[in-house]
Amino acid sequence: MSTIAILGAGGKMGCRLTDNLRKHNHELLLVEVSEPGRAQIARRGLATTPQADAAAAAEVVVLAVPDRLLGAISHEVVPQVRPGTLVITLDPAVAYAGGLAPREDISYFVTHPCHPSLFEHFETAAERDDFFGGTAARQAIVCALMQGPEEHYAAGETLARQFFSPISRAHRITVEQMAILEPAMAETVGICLNMALREALEEAVCRGVPRAAAEDFMFGHVKVELGIAFGRAAFPFSDGAKLIAEFGRRHLLKPDWKKVFEPSSVKEQVRAILSGQLPPAG
Repeated sequence: MSTIAILGAGGKMGCRLTDNLRKHNHELLLVEVSEPGRAQIARRGLATTPQADAAAAAEVVVLAVPDRLLGAISHEVVPQVRPGTLVITLDPAVAYAGGLAPREDISYFVTHPCHPSLFEHFETAAERDDFFGGTAARQAIVCALMQGPEEHYAAGETLARQFFSPISRAHRITVEQMAILEPAMAETVGICLNMALREALEEAVCRGVPRAAAEDFMFGHVKVELGIAFGRAAFPFSDGAKLIAEFGRRHLLKPDWKKVFEPSSVKEQVRAILSGQLPPAG
């Protein structure tokens, strides 16, 4: 059993964690300042605890708060915790940017869900419709021990498995590697290209293609193209498809687009997320 303080317990992520951790033998100290968040906690038949009291009593403190607030909140709560406390964040941005409150006698652990894989086999509708994970569908997670003794990695991974259950596997990586995965790979590149697919579909509809036909064509082609591109299908792209894909690359992608993975660019992306402002276009 652990005494776990959850800051932001009434938010979207805080509620997910609270619901999953209640299934285990933990003492939960729920910290929430917003009235809507407090109402979410009350609907679960639970009560809130003042932040200072929760921080002083907890063995583990989970910062389930938005990225833009996390750094400032860490500077409030970290001085209040006991030596040896395990502090967990759910995203690498603030940790990678060096924004967490410095303190040598505590541990920092960072974890994030991978979300259910599109290549996973789902047996039920609930699994199929669980896009985020942590409810019905299995997913992998990534974990990093930023500082602290090795036993705190094991404790952090155990809790992370409970946060985001059901879990297929956990990957131990560094905070820097986690920032390469998100934002750089999954958001900066992934969301951008996925939204381009949505815009392409809408453009086809605007040019007269019936929406149902465009959606069926897009969704089916996305599945088979991802299967081939990621080596999951037992057949290749046709010669014509490879040729016209190169035409698309020349028109849609800058030759140096992979520079978004350079450390300086990843830092810039993290700073943009934390500030809420894009840097000037270069």
